[in-house]
Amino acid sequence: MDFSLTAEQQLFRDTLRDFVNKEIRPVAQEWEASGRYPTEIVDGMRELGLFGLTVPEEYGGLGVDMVSFALVFEEISKGWMGIAGILGSHSLACWMINKHGTEEQKARLLPDLATGARRTGIGLTEPGAGTDLQGISTTARLDGDHYVVNGSKTWITNARHADPLPVLVKTDPTARPAHKGMSVLLIDADTPGFTVSRDLPKLGYKGTESCEITLDDVRVPRQNLLGGVEGRGMQQVLSGLEIGRINVAARSLGIAQAAYDEALSYAAQREAFGRPIHDFQAIQLKIAEMAIKVQASRLLVYWAASQADAGHRVDMEAGMAKTFASEAAIECALTSMQVHGGYGYSKEFVVERLYRDAPLMSIGEGTNDIMRTVIAKVLTSGQGVIG
Repeated sequence: MDFSLTAEQQLFRDTLRDFVNKEIRPVAQEWEASGRYPTEIVDGMRELGLFGLTVPEEYGGLGVDMVSFALVFEEISKGWMGIAGILGSHSLACWMINKHGTEEQKARLLPDLATGARRTGIGLTEPGAGTDLQGISTTARLDGDHYVVNGSKTWITNARHADPLPVLVKTDPTARPAHKGMSVLLIDADTPGFTVSRDLPKLGYKGTESCEITLDDVRVPRQNLLGGVEGRGMQQVLSGLEIGRINVAARSLGIAQAAYDEALSYAAQREAFGRPIHDFQAIQLKIAEMAIKVQASRLLVYWAASQADAGHRVDMEAGMAKTFASEAAIECALTSMQVHGGYGYSKEFVVERLYRDAPLMSIGEGTNDIMRTVIAKVLTSGQGVIG
């Protein structure tokens, strides 16, 4: 077994770390506190080609392997998790367009999405439907050569910059089971009736917007039906969420690693009773526990990514990585705060932001309770093997 990165992956990681250290870390605390949009950081990610992570080279993208994909979200989240969110939804939507789109859709959209000239996200969650996507109420009625869309979406990342936004709708609300009547429409930002109504206030995950969207008689050309065939939207979305969970798992790993790094550094500098606090066994136990969780998370994340690279379905692997790493992020953030003592509660220290960012990781791309049911279903079906 070889658990090391390739030389190319190591170089890619070093490039990312240099970018994060120069462009993100110095401004993260100030910009996060003020609510300032990270325009300059987005421009830097464009220059690095990061908006083309899941776009094939033939369309101008990087077309990276999934381990390198995970590295991007790990490294950026170590600097500021909210920035990784800007790339996360965009990359998932690009993957879906490339995997499921028609040749015309791919040729029309992917080149600009790869460079960041266009950005995108994904419209799934509704006020009354999150985990249960079959419970969405947004509908799309065919009227000649257009679909007429009515409904609302919420918690949509990149909503103010997405053009187009892939939106999950019911093209046949009477279908049973419901997923057979669900489709994805690519909705252009300037379409009349498409309104981004407000930014939602959040505990953490700042730097990118999370918005409510209303769709009021939005007319979408029939050619913007993803893949050109109705009734495949649920399958398209679920296949994308496999990759999305690798993204969230890697972001969780980045938070956990950053929490560990902050605790280790602080414990070496802070003194009590005339000695650095890392000399005390109580602190050593906390640092060791964080290190175990960080490294176990890393192995799970890279394993899930490598399985995806091998062409396997990764419902179980991505679910395991996302569940374990997100819970490790929460635990490491709290433990790091405890190592910092009173300073860990101060907004002047990075660990306070990590503590606010971590909980979302156990919710995003499917709650951890849902992940455990997904893992169990794969195992009990005989499709997944452990040991």
